[in-house]
Amino acid sequence: RGGLKIAVSAMASRCRLAARFHRVHGANVRLDASRTRATRVESFANGLCFSQEPLAPGQVFLVEIEEKELGWCGHLRVGLTAHDPQSLEVVPEYSLPDLVNMGDSWVFAITRSHNRVTEEGEGARAQASPWEPFLLIERVRIPRDTLVGRSKPGRYSHILDDLFKANVLPATARRSRIGVLYAPQPDGTADMHIVINGEDMGPSARRLPTTRPLYAVVDVFASTKSVRVIPVEYGFPSLQTLCRLVIQKHIVHRLAIDGLDLPPLLKSFCKHE
Repeated sequence: RGGLKIAVSAMASRCRLAARFHRVHGANVRLDASRTRATRVESFANGLCFSQEPLAPGQVFLVEIEEKELGWCGHLRVGLTAHDPQSLEVVPEYSLPDLVNMGDSWVFAITRSHNRVTEEGEGARAQASPWEPFLLIERVRIPRDTLVGRSKPGRYSHILDDLFKANVLPATARRSRIGVLYAPQPDGTADMHIVINGEDMGPSARRLPTTRPLYAVVDVFASTKSVRVIPVEYGFPSLQTLCRLVIQKHIVHRLAIDGLDLPPLLKSFCKHE
């Protein structure tokens, strides 16, 4: 147990340090002072960003869509690259196809109706309950609550309530959370997984090399205007989070939380405002 605690603590520390964008980025990207928010300030391209550090095995780089921009076709693109951003003479204009054509890069476009990726002959996998506190990807165990993006209750929240119950938002919606990680395989390679609002999309790319550092790629492309890095804590869910899961599981409608005999701050926390 002591070794497990040390490993979890080391992963948590690494994740906090890596939960920001690299100083090297596309020409149209502006980062805030903390380098946790990336905004494309003009056009629809040159929005390429990278993680500050290479990812550790099983470490998810998670972003939330903060702003959208009407008038463009296409959405966020995410993936991994074995190219050190610092070594790039010029940051490519596009992740697809420019960065991918450089080799040792694996990037996928997030679509409005993004579904799990399955290989030919692979049967449908059982989907975990949205109330499970952890997402399991092979040997990787990640607290699910942080991974899930949720809409804010409002005037038309009844329309989205079924999505709320299922802990699901459309993949390209504001507040949607999208992450990327790689899971090592017995043959020494790795599979890349994309996680959308707490659901594993399956291996999007296989046989990635693990002999070179792998950086997360986030392309703030087209209708995606701004994204924010979300730190992911590896460990056990807090009592507060577990209580929220129980409350959400048993209410009929999010706005019904207002009628519960709970402190205002806890009500807001339960509604994810």
